Amino acid sequence: MDAAAPQIAAQPHVAFTDVHMEFDGRVVHQSLSCAFARGKISVILGGSGSGKSTLLRLIGGLVQPTAGRIEVAGRDITRMSEAELFAARSRLGMLFQGGALLDSLTVFDNLALPLREHAVASEPEIPGRVREQLASVGLDDVEDLLPGQLSGGMLRRAALARAMILRPEILLCDEPFSGLDPISLKRIESLLAGINRRLGTTMIVVSHHIASTVRLADQVLLLLPGRAVSGPPAELQASPDAEVAGFFDEDVPDDDQPDGAPHRAAPDLGSTSI
Repeated sequence: MDAAAPQIAAQPHVAFTDVHMEFDGRVVHQSLSCAFARGKISVILGGSGSGKSTLLRLIGGLVQPTAGRIEVAGRDITRMSEAELFAARSRLGMLFQGGALLDSLTVFDNLALPLREHAVASEPEIPGRVREQLASVGLDDVEDLLPGQLSGGMLRRAALARAMILRPEILLCDEPFSGLDPISLKRIESLLAGINRRLGTTMIVVSHHIASTVRLADQVLLLLPGRAVSGPPAELQASPDAEVAGFFDEDVPDDDQPDGAPHRAAPDLGSTSI
């Protein structure tokens, strides 16, 4: 029996091992161990202050844990220099809450900026890359507009185009559905699912939107007071643990402040990684 193949298949794209995180002496995560599978859509759920967005910032190397190990594509980012982190971030796309496009730059220049910063395209190549990416999210003739001239749904799609402009292996999404009308929400949801299917992009999504989570997620990491639980959404919904199953009964607030209860290792109810 060949034991190597299952190990390769199960190897996570992102893994946390005994991660401890504090802000100003307040514990957000304590001895947290969890994993996010390559090529899958994982959604992080939790109440206000549970540290959901903090996990994305940790994966992106924007903040450093107090203790513990965080591996991205097999490399421990907690031990990287700033130069190494900058290079590693080219493999990550980040869809920030609200889009976070630069207000003073046109849509074209917002998308061109990562290409120029990471020197992955020449100036003659940039217009084609930008237009191709905008077209992939259904946006045409918006290159010369400022972010403030876009509707909420268009702004979120432009932000998604920017997040994918470097063709990342991993896409981190912070509340991609927050503040959107139902039609725009479904469109963003469909775009994320399509990117995952076509490109095999690993997606780690912070959300409070339960319905989208059930439709979209392969796996869920649920941050609860003092603990974390992981598994496929259907299994968590059917969990005999009332606190786990009850979380799926209604949507919860989407604000995420670094003052929540600490979360420990995530017992997986259905698989070895999320």
